[in-house]
Amino acid sequence: MTTHLILHCDLDCFFASVEIRDNPRYMGKPVIIGADPKEGKGRGVVSTCSYEARLYGLHSGMPISQAYQRCPHGIYLRPDFKKYSKVSKEVMKILHQYSKNFQILGNDEAYMDITDSCLNFNEAKEIAEHIQENIYKKIGITISVGIAPTKSLAKIASDYQKPNGITVFKPDTFKEQIKDLDIIKIPGIGKKSKIYLNQKGIKNIEDILKTSLTKFIKQFGKNGEWIWKVAHGLDNRKVKEFKERRKSISAERTFLTDTSDFKKILSTLEEINQRIHKSAIKKNITYKTITLKIRFEDYLTYNRSKTLPYHIQDKNYTMKTILKIYSEFSNFKKKIRLIGIKLSNLEQNVKTHQTNLLNYAYIQ
Repeated sequence: MTTHLILHCDLDCFFASVEIRDNPRYMGKPVIIGADPKEGKGRGVVSTCSYEARLYGLHSGMPISQAYQRCPHGIYLRPDFKKYSKVSKEVMKILHQYSKNFQILGNDEAYMDITDSCLNFNEAKEIAEHIQENIYKKIGITISVGIAPTKSLAKIASDYQKPNGITVFKPDTFKEQIKDLDIIKIPGIGKKSKIYLNQKGIKNIEDILKTSLTKFIKQFGKNGEWIWKVAHGLDNRKVKEFKERRKSISAERTFLTDTSDFKKILSTLEEINQRIHKSAIKKNITYKTITLKIRFEDYLTYNRSKTLPYHIQDKNYTMKTILKIYSEFSNFKKKIRLIGIKLSNLEQNVKTHQTNLLNYAYIQ
């Protein structure tokens, strides 16, 4: 049986690294990319941050106001997505030169299968070193590389010695290397899954390795089977380039101050609705599910959806549906912090359904 040589390449603190590259005076300082903190009164969240900022407990998705409280002396920058996209394309062009079996994940990650071009893991490590050198020389940022016989193990490995690290997981030694890691390191385990697994006594990967597959499936079902197989190096997914079908179109707004002003909320919803439908029309996308997202002043967040029996592309229908869902929160005596709209269950390149009285009756 052939042992695959798979690389997972992961740019280190990508957005922050690009800003530090372009502004050397930021080197060694806590750099936070995200919303304007407004001296602790800002809205929105941290997009990403440098490792120096992480020493203060900052992380992606943290409220920007909380980040400022922990690190008021940090360098706070608004994201420049156009610049990051350009740099990402330059990086991926370099990576693609090393393997025809290449798969991009977002702006800052990629898999490569180099089994056909390498004899062993030592040669694979040499390629990883060359990748790091090439990207730093040509792009000016660092990248961490994981090398393993499976995609999931390669992803775990790339995070093993960040930043600018290279980690090799071989078939006969990887279990010893990963056994002490927290289970959240396994791709697919999120915060909620971690809590549930912890309650059942599964805290690190060694707890998985010590449990039989039969018992794990009995306790955790099909998802448990996937987790168990990942930990045992039994992920047989191939590295391949593909165009992943878009799952949703969404946008949201965080208000500068919490509000209960309906006119302000309505105008914001109309602006969001206009924006996402501009994208849907441009890409000829229709949808069946319409979702309203509301986050209140106490950070409690609700997502409420309406799924239609057919696909549509109609911003007026969507707005009527959103307002109907919004009315369900009329008894909430709280101000709103954030509001958003998501369109999902998408279809592309299909003829949009026309409005008729039956459709109108369903949405009403």
